[in-house]
Formats: sequence, C-alpha cells, structure tokens
Amino acid sequence: MMPLWLDMLRTPMAAPETAGLKRLRFIWQLLCLSLAASIAGLSPLRALIGRAAPCMIAVLLATTLLTTLIYLRRKHRADTSYLRAFEEGQ
Repeated sequence: MMPLWLDMLRTPMAAPETAGLKRLRFIWQLLCLSLAASIAGLSPLRALIGRAAPCMIAVLLATTLLTTLIYLRRKHRADTSYLRAFEEGQ
C-alpha cells in the first residue's frame, strides 16, 4: 500500500488553467483589489465624488460576488471533467 502523500503526488489536483479561466481569475483578482482599495479609501472617495461613493462600492461588491460565483462554477466544472478524464485514462 502506498503512503497517502505519495498517492496525492501522483494524482492531479486540478485541471490545467485555460486562457478563459486565467482571464477570469485575473479579472476577479483585480475586482478584489479594487474593492479593498475603495473600502480603505472611502473617506477620500466620499470627499471626491460625494454620496455616490458607497453606491459605487456596493456595485463593485456585487460585481465581485457575481464574478466569484462564475469563476468557482467554471473552475469546478473544468476540474471535475479533467479528473474524470484522468480516472478513465488509468
């Protein structure tokens, strides 16, 4: 019987990242960074654009959440199909 760590080394853990998934992951990261920066800089934003600043942050939050759900769904689908193909190949 093979030790668990050796078995895990031999088993692929995730599908190779496609160009579309890579782009979506990059967009998601940019949205997360933008959201963090806008929350950290709420006071200057409010001074610059007024009462629209919290609304802008809310839209950014909703967009980030939606992008997260889309990314996780596509990533899970890609990983599942890749692992099924890997299991069939063995």
